[in-house]
Amino acid sequence: MPEYWFVSVPGERNRTVTFQNFKAKIASSQNDLSEVTPLPIPEFKIGTLDTLVLLSEDLAKQDTAFESSVNKLVDIIRSLLGPEALAKLPSSLSVNEKTIDTYLKTFQWNTMKYRTDKSLVELAELLNNEVASIDTLMKNKMANYSVVKGNLQGIQRREVGNLASRNIVPFVKKEHVVLDSEYLETLFVAVPKTLYKDWQNKYETLTQMVVPRSSQKITEDDEYGLFTVTLFKRITDDFTNKCREERFIVRDFKYSEDALAEQRRELQEVDASEKELWGTILRLAKTNFGEVFQAWAHLKSLRVFVESVLRYGLPPDFVGFTIKPKVKQEQKILDILTTQYGYLGGSPSSRGGALQSNEDTADDAILGFNNKDYKPFVFFSLRLETERQ
Repeated sequence: MPEYWFVSVPGERNRTVTFQNFKAKIASSQNDLSEVTPLPIPEFKIGTLDTLVLLSEDLAKQDTAFESSVNKLVDIIRSLLGPEALAKLPSSLSVNEKTIDTYLKTFQWNTMKYRTDKSLVELAELLNNEVASIDTLMKNKMANYSVVKGNLQGIQRREVGNLASRNIVPFVKKEHVVLDSEYLETLFVAVPKTLYKDWQNKYETLTQMVVPRSSQKITEDDEYGLFTVTLFKRITDDFTNKCREERFIVRDFKYSEDALAEQRRELQEVDASEKELWGTILRLAKTNFGEVFQAWAHLKSLRVFVESVLRYGLPPDFVGFTIKPKVKQEQKILDILTTQYGYLGGSPSSRGGALQSNEDTADDAILGFNNKDYKPFVFFSLRLETERQ
């Protein structure tokens, strides 16, 4: 997904003119480097400077957490859609029935949901509680879905593989089994194809009380044959151990005339349950993506307001923008903005000073002006990881 920037600069007492001048430099026919739209931010209750400073730190932490929450929801939707439906992912992500691009370009503070008569701290807490609640809900839903999906996969695995591990119910018929005997029972043994001769020569003498000539092959695959053998119940454990020594695998299986129908019914029920839950969680993930993304965009706006007051002072006089840089134009845009607004940083070099004293350099380091990520204007970016595999 493209990157979006939330930026503010001083309003210079005429916000409309400031916006038009700003847009002309990076989003005009002469300078077609980006798309720029206004970022309208209400005038919130400001409170004390100490509160703003502490809130600035808290909002930065929340921003990271919200980004993680949004991307978790994207991962859930991606995993539910599957790799073959990856192309559908962008169209599955919407906010208030709008595409992400349209929502960000037409962003308006939701005063019904996040009332502006609340303090900044209350708004931040409201946003945080909303996202945390959705995180918990989706975690529980996905845990439940994982159990159901695991059960389905377990049943499906029993239907594939070789005869040493797969479900053998479909191959066993009533005529293969000694039924209703007080003393005898029939075992089913997976014998490697390379050991057929050994099985025929040894099975009658592996232990006492094996019924002579009772073994028959009822099916085979590329690796194993499935053989029956009838013996006295009392020596079943001993016979099983002897088979293991010879690399014959006694299957844990009891014949039931209803077993095949029961297993088919179980598969159908679990499969139906998984499909229903899949659809429910996909719808819920899409809805909650919109809710969390909306909260994230509002948090970005809240950060812009708080940082603008801290940077530019009171009364609040700044202009907010949403910028969508065009491909490979990011650095050029930043260079233009830094040239125009470098004086906001307060650094002697950004004001055009030719020389810097050691004192100036030390002050710059303390204030962060020598940090390559520092920008003299308020700047926050937003990018969604929709292309991760």
